[in-house]
Amino acid sequence: MSFNENLETGTRDLRRPLLHKGSWYSSSSRSIIERGGSSQIVPEAPKESAVIVVFCTLIVALGPLQYGFTNGYSSPTEDGIMSDLSLTISQFSLFGSLSNVGAMIGALVSGIMADYIGRKGALLVASIPNILGWVAISFAKSSLFLYIGRLLTGFGVGVISFTVPVYIAEIAPKHLRGSLGTINMLSVTIGIFIVYLLGMFISWRHLALAGVVPCSLLVLGLFVIPEAPRWLAKIGKDSDFEASLQTLRGFDSDVSLEAFEIRTAMEANNQDDRFKLSELCQRRYAFPFTIGIGLLVLQQLTGVSGVMFYNSSIFEAAGTFSLYALFTVFTFIFVVLCVPETKGKTLEEIEASYR
Repeated sequence: MSFNENLETGTRDLRRPLLHKGSWYSSSSRSIIERGGSSQIVPEAPKESAVIVVFCTLIVALGPLQYGFTNGYSSPTEDGIMSDLSLTISQFSLFGSLSNVGAMIGALVSGIMADYIGRKGALLVASIPNILGWVAISFAKSSLFLYIGRLLTGFGVGVISFTVPVYIAEIAPKHLRGSLGTINMLSVTIGIFIVYLLGMFISWRHLALAGVVPCSLLVLGLFVIPEAPRWLAKIGKDSDFEASLQTLRGFDSDVSLEAFEIRTAMEANNQDDRFKLSELCQRRYAFPFTIGIGLLVLQQLTGVSGVMFYNSSIFEAAGTFSLYALFTVFTFIFVVLCVPETKGKTLEEIEASYR
């Protein structure tokens, strides 16, 4: 084998996630190709392995955790930032709200970004401004650096908020898709909880440095997990698609049927890819469109973001913020230790677990 061939082979290997390493890689890919080339569809469902899928989901869940960290950051740091940098209430309010401005920009480009550079690529791009933003906030000497950092973190979470649910939905098997989908919002809540808890013990500059950790770990994790197989199928990377799907379902699983279904779905989507905004005015789309947009708008009009951003001053005005934080910690511990597992149990078994 010539030097150029060796170099090309090594370059291809570097592009594959670490989970693809091993002797099973080439054999599983050949198995899928041979089965996929046949016109016969295997009637049996693949033996899905949840271990790798859950692992990949937990890796990308660092993104929503960063989202929650960003949302909750301004609450426990309000007094410290205003005191150290001599900010007025209006200036700090602008600092808090700029994350929403950055998130709007990130959300606008997230779909295009995820389609062109992939789900992993979009998450990698989103992580970089997040890290830079937290560093800018931590070392800020004036309001300008605070504003820039807040915009950057907002842009990052705007991309993350779209890309992570899409990635989870595309890698999850049918029987786990609903359960794994809830991890996205659970991670946001955990991120808020962590920033509130840490804010009670460390300064706002150190808390900003702590915000670097989730996205730094996410960047490292992205080099380990595979790309979403549906996106690979959509752009025509058949060999990478097959290897990614085999990785997610387990080394010994038969994924030929699922591979055939994904290819068929992607081919149908590519044929109907030309979508016009005028189609949203059609009567058949009116009701679901109204429900979807209405829920998003009403959720924001309830003021939940304002409470998350500034609940420190809200509860301090009532003299109960520290008490509230302690009760939050107590509730978390209570749920973990005392609330029984209900999954896969009958009502009688659940009732018996309380006795």
